[in-house]
Amino acid sequence: MRKLPFVKMHGCGNDYVYVVADRMRPADPAALARRISDRRFGIGGDGLIMLCPAADADVRMEMYNADGSRAEMCGNGIRCLARLHYETASGHKNPLAVATDCGIKTVALTVDGGGAVAATVDMGEPILAGREIPAGFGGRVIDFPLEVGGRVERITAVSMGNPHCVVFVADDRIFGLDEGEFARVGRQFEHHPFFPRRVNTEFVLPCARERLRMRVWERGSGETLACGTGACASLVAAVLTGRAERKAIVELRGGNLQIEWRENGAGANHVFMTGEAVEVFRGQVELNDDELIPVDA
Repeated sequence: MRKLPFVKMHGCGNDYVYVVADRMRPADPAALARRISDRRFGIGGDGLIMLCPAADADVRMEMYNADGSRAEMCGNGIRCLARLHYETASGHKNPLAVATDCGIKTVALTVDGGGAVAATVDMGEPILAGREIPAGFGGRVIDFPLEVGGRVERITAVSMGNPHCVVFVADDRIFGLDEGEFARVGRQFEHHPFFPRRVNTEFVLPCARERLRMRVWERGSGETLACGTGACASLVAAVLTGRAERKAIVELRGGNLQIEWRENGAGANHVFMTGEAVEVFRGQVELNDDELIPVDA
């Protein structure tokens, strides 16, 4: 048996198991993600995130959901990954360039007492063209009527490197649903044929022009306490539908994120996300010898 060190971290309750894979890496990360994400028989978390070497950035984020599926991006996860890299790599570089499956993201860390406690991430420009999200419509999917579970919902689709379906609600009833009923609703959206690669779904109550309340169902993980890319997508959708200003606080079940959809003269409107990055504990997981391979294998 071999021991693989890990760090459990969270951003607003969106928790992952982090592994520094600079020398050795899991032979089957998807299987390991399923094993360690189990909250009763494993470490517990929303998935597995690995810190890998990168030729074109300071570090690469490789992410797997709790069901083992590969994810392109995680807003809460990238903040924690940046903190872990800052504190374990030599040089304490800040800001950091992090390579992801949807491009390189710049992360500026907030350092207090020698350690990083929060971060601001340049999440890039939102993708609004339907086919690129991807969604089953060629143009922008804004306040779009979609039949889901026998009822017509008005949805706005946004990609922040991963696909999101934002549903604005008029009251707080969605926040009172028990876990089973919310899961039923969430799965109807996640597996809807309108979204060929499945979708993350945000149910958003606009509380004020600069404050949104959100409950999220993440593809591959189920309900999570927070979703950073989902918070970004929600603000973009709220701006596009006239419900919010370009800078707002998004209230999640696990905490708050500050989201800003900036404008600049170059025409590229980037979304910036600011939030905490918290270490929970460290440990080791036992693996068979053949479950670890060299990073260059």
